Amino acid sequence: MSFRTEFLQALPTLTAASFEEAALALFRHQAVHCPPYAEYLQQLGRNPAAVAQLADIPFLPIEFFKTHEVRTEPVQWEAQELFLSSGTTLQQRSRHLVRDPDLYRENAARIFEQYYGPLSGWIFLALLPSYLEQGNSSLVAMVDYFARQSGQTQPTFFLHDHAALRAALAEAKQVPGRRVMLIGVSYALLDFAAETGPAPELQGLTVLETGGMKGRRREMIREELHAELQQAFGPAGIHSEYGMTELLSQAYSLGDGRFHCPAPLRVLLRDPSDPFSIGNRKDGAINVIDLANIDSCAFIETKDLARMHEDGSFEVLGRMDNSDVRGCNQMV
Repeated sequence: MSFRTEFLQALPTLTAASFEEAALALFRHQAVHCPPYAEYLQQLGRNPAAVAQLADIPFLPIEFFKTHEVRTEPVQWEAQELFLSSGTTLQQRSRHLVRDPDLYRENAARIFEQYYGPLSGWIFLALLPSYLEQGNSSLVAMVDYFARQSGQTQPTFFLHDHAALRAALAEAKQVPGRRVMLIGVSYALLDFAAETGPAPELQGLTVLETGGMKGRRREMIREELHAELQQAFGPAGIHSEYGMTELLSQAYSLGDGRFHCPAPLRVLLRDPSDPFSIGNRKDGAINVIDLANIDSCAFIETKDLARMHEDGSFEVLGRMDNSDVRGCNQMV
C-alpha cells in the first residue's frame, strides 16, 4: 500500500492526539517528493531528518503557489481540477492543482458536518458574485457540492439579483425540517443588506461571511462588519469561514469571532519578523498545517495575523504590511 493511500485512509479518523505524528510523517514525505518544497528546504540548509516536532518544520511561503506548480508526486499525476485565488487583473493569482476533486469536497463536507450537522438538514443560498465571475473558485465548488448533497430544490447561486435571492430566502424558510444558510462574500452581503433592510425573510438565517471587499467597499474590521450585517439579519452572531485557495480544509467561527480548527487543520503562530520563530505565542503571523493537502504542500506560511486563545481557537486580526488583499475568505 502506498504512503498516500494509507494516509488518506487514516485522515477521516484523525484526532488531536494523532495529529503531530501524522503531520511529521507527511512532512518527511513531502520534503522528498514535493519538488518546490524540497528545493526550498535545501536552500535553507534544513535536514528533514532533524525535524522532531511541529515547531521545527520550515513552512513554505504561500507565494510559491503563484510561482511554482506545488505538487507532491512520487508518481506523476495530472490535475483533475484547478483552483485559482481571487484577485484583480493586476495581481497574479495563486494556483492549486487538485489531483482528486472528491478528496476536497468530501473533506470539506466532513468538516462542515462536524460543526453544523448533516448537509441534508440545510438549504444553502450563496451570494458570491466575484467568485462566480472569475471562475475556478474552490469556495464555489464547495458550496455547490454542499447544495447538491443536501438534496435541496432551490437554486443556490445569485449574482446581483437581490429580489430573486430575497424570494428564495422566503421560500427556503418554509421548508420543514431545514435550516437556511446564506453564504456570502462580505461586500455582497453588505450590498444586499443595505438594499433589503431588516425584512422578515432575513431573520432567523445562519449568515456565513467569507470575507473580502475585493475593492468594492472600504475595508472593515470583523466586528464592524458583523455589527452592520446584524442590523439587517438580526442579533444572532454572524458566522465566518477561514479558508483559502491553497488549502483543502476550512476553519469556522460559529458567531463568536473565534475560528475553530477541525482535525486535519492546525494553526501555529510565528514572529512576524522572523519566519522561523514558532512557539507558544498569543499573537503572531499564521503558519497553517492542512493534512488534506497531501498532493500539494501541507505546511504553508501565510500573511495573516492572528491571536491565539487557550482553547486553541484563534482570531484573525488582519494582514501583514505589503501583502495582497487576497484569498477566498480573507479579510483585512
